[in-house]
Amino acid sequence: MITAAPPRTTTRKLARFAAHYVEMVAAMLIGMVVLHPLWPVAWLERPDAAALVKATNMTVAMTAAMLLRRHSWPRIAEMAAAMYLPFVVLLVPFWFEAIGGGTLMVAGHVLMVPLMLAVMVWRRAEYWH
Repeated sequence: MITAAPPRTTTRKLARFAAHYVEMVAAMLIGMVVLHPLWPVAWLERPDAAALVKATNMTVAMTAAMLLRRHSWPRIAEMAAAMYLPFVVLLVPFWFEAIGGGTLMVAGHVLMVPLMLAVMVWRRAEYWH
C-alpha cells in the first residue's frame, strides 16, 4: 500500500524558503573568504575590479551550493545575474566619479540582497516547497 505524504503547511514552506536563502548567503560568504586569496593584490586595490572579484567569488560558491541542491543551469544563471547586476550598474557612476569605491561596494552588496530574494519569489516553484 502506498500512502501520500501530507501536504506541507505554509509555515513549513516559508521556513524551507528562508533556509534556502540563508544557505545561499552562507555559501557566498564562504566563497568571499576562501577564494579571496587567489586573486592578484593589484586587482583588489581597485574598487571596480575588487567589486567584480567579490561578485565572482560569491557566485562561484553560490553556484556550487545550488548545484548540490540540483537546481538547473538557467536558475543558477538567473541568481548569478542578480548578484552581478548591482555591481555592473554601479560601475558606470563609479567610473564617472559620481560615487566612490566605498559606495560601490556597500551599495552593490546591499542591492544584491533584495534582487536575490526577488529571483527566488519570481521562481518560487523552485524554492517554495
